[in-house]
Amino acid sequence: MAAEIQPKPQTRTPVLLNKIEASQDVVNTAVIIPKEDGVISVSEDRTIRIWLKRDSGQYWPSIYHTMPVRSQDSCSCMSFNPETRRLSMGMENGTISEFILSEDYNKMTPAQTYQAHQGRVTVVLFVLEMEWVLSTGQDKNFTWHCSESGTQLGLYRTTAWVSGLQFDVETRHAFVGDYSGQVTILKLELDSCSLVTTFKGHTGNVTALCWDPVQRVLFSGSADHSIIMWDIGGGKGTAIELQGHNEKVQGLCYAPHTRQLISCSSDGGIVIWNMDVTRQETPEWLDSDSCQKCEQPFFWNFKQMWDSKKIGLRQHHCRKCGQAVCGKCSAKRSTIPLMGFEFEVRVCDSCHESITDEDRAPTATFHDSKHSIVYMHYEPTMGWLLTSGADKVVKLWDMTPVVS
Repeated sequence: MAAEIQPKPQTRTPVLLNKIEASQDVVNTAVIIPKEDGVISVSEDRTIRIWLKRDSGQYWPSIYHTMPVRSQDSCSCMSFNPETRRLSMGMENGTISEFILSEDYNKMTPAQTYQAHQGRVTVVLFVLEMEWVLSTGQDKNFTWHCSESGTQLGLYRTTAWVSGLQFDVETRHAFVGDYSGQVTILKLELDSCSLVTTFKGHTGNVTALCWDPVQRVLFSGSADHSIIMWDIGGGKGTAIELQGHNEKVQGLCYAPHTRQLISCSSDGGIVIWNMDVTRQETPEWLDSDSCQKCEQPFFWNFKQMWDSKKIGLRQHHCRKCGQAVCGKCSAKRSTIPLMGFEFEVRVCDSCHESITDEDRAPTATFHDSKHSIVYMHYEPTMGWLLTSGADKVVKLWDMTPVVS
């Protein structure tokens, strides 16, 4: 069921260790079981599978569990806590089903069912320290339940259905990313919550969130291909953009010991970002009725066009200084890695002259997983990355050559 890959001589790229390709439908979520050399996967075909590596080097299912046949009963998301071996399953019908896995991962016992939502559960998160189960659904509700009693503790109505969720245990802050492109921060109490603030920086829906509790930094990925790093702990409201994907960002994880961010996109791209550098905020785009370099009028500036007897020009913006410029004054392109632009972008002539070769030094590395990524999971203790694809294949990668 799973083919063992013979790694090539190690280079500075992720090393493909194994493929698991026995699913009948797309795997929505999969996680690596630390210290067990195993994988848990849940998919649209209503199956939960526990894959353990055998002596042959292949992964075979020690558990193959199919959820009851009912309409809208596919497995939409999952959260696994290795300390308690608690598996929390979000379902298409709005419920959350919990199981406890045996120590040898050969048996799963039903533990709890939560009537959490009126629609598909989009994210579920078990918080051991609080004994809470946090969840979001397409019914635009964010809820948290007591995992001991199964009772609902609180509910918050979101503006759009949620596609990203993170929680900070120390401050009890929940970070909620939704389909409007907004990130909401909530302060949770036992049976209530309060709105702290909202961030809006994406032009597409938020697809992934990642929280670093040490640096107190939140990363958000979006369908607009971008990643934003929000400085929560610094109190400055700093937002750093990272532009390195050509398609929708599908997953984010952070390696705090090396200060590297790993991101994946639907075109199969895996990007490793060096966050141990001093990055710069991208400037706000300035408004102007004429080019701020040559003063030629833009095409909507009828008065200046009439007075100067000149045809209006199209407006552009320099990505480095933010000035409104015409095409002639911004004909050059450059990478600006410290501003997050790993691809060449439009810059004005004066900014292009000021950018040195040192400024153009990449701060990210790019790799191809060779499948359209749906979900990713990083296990820092092993240095392994899991990617699950639209091709129904789960791939396991050794990331130590690049995350170090």
